[in-house]
Amino acid sequence: MPTSEIQEVLPPFLSSNSDPPALFDGTTRLYVTYYCPFAQRAWLTRNYKGLHDKIQLVPIDLDDRPTWYKEKVNPANKVPALEHNNNIIVESLDLIKYIDANFEGPSLFPDDHAKKEYTEELFVYSDKWNPTLFFYLRGTKSEDEMRAAFDKFEELLSKYNHEGPFLLGAQFSAADVVYAPFLQRYLPLFIDLHKYDITEGRPKLAAWLKALDTIEAFQQTKWDEEQNVKIYKRRNLGIV
Repeated sequence: MPTSEIQEVLPPFLSSNSDPPALFDGTTRLYVTYYCPFAQRAWLTRNYKGLHDKIQLVPIDLDDRPTWYKEKVNPANKVPALEHNNNIIVESLDLIKYIDANFEGPSLFPDDHAKKEYTEELFVYSDKWNPTLFFYLRGTKSEDEMRAAFDKFEELLSKYNHEGPFLLGAQFSAADVVYAPFLQRYLPLFIDLHKYDITEGRPKLAAWLKALDTIEAFQQTKWDEEQNVKIYKRRNLGIV
């Protein structure tokens, strides 16, 4: 399992008053926001593969976005985005695959055919699973639907649980990268907002969350838990 002694000094956020980097000068840049779970997917992939010196982090202030970011990098004005070989690649699920396939370092994708297929299923399912929980927090999904979503994740962990705590068993993989940034945030957020412990009655989920903390790249990309809760509540729920 890859580890690294790198203690990266995170660059400051770029805002509307910030000059753009020297775009398309041959530097590979990953545009992120430290507290964004979608961006963390790409950031986590970068760090797991040990690409700290190969892919430069460029954090964007989503509350005060520089105009050049939308005009020159990502017309959708969202993170993450990767500047590589004079191209811009966007969308977090695509970036997990792109970074893994186009850069050196340990692969996050399995060689086993059945596990490859399961990984793809987990990628696709995440686009259905996460909105259920997001919209529950917004008050437009029921408690039954919320509980079913967490129960489903417990079920997803069962397939290879005889091999280890991760979604594909013993090995941390791209499948875990897809879900980890969200569940990392949902654990304290549901306790804060609903006094609901998402791990209660879900021992595989509890073990998975514990196992994530053994992954150095995950630790490197974790944002402050209290700040995550505050930012999520302010940005998504209007709670200051």
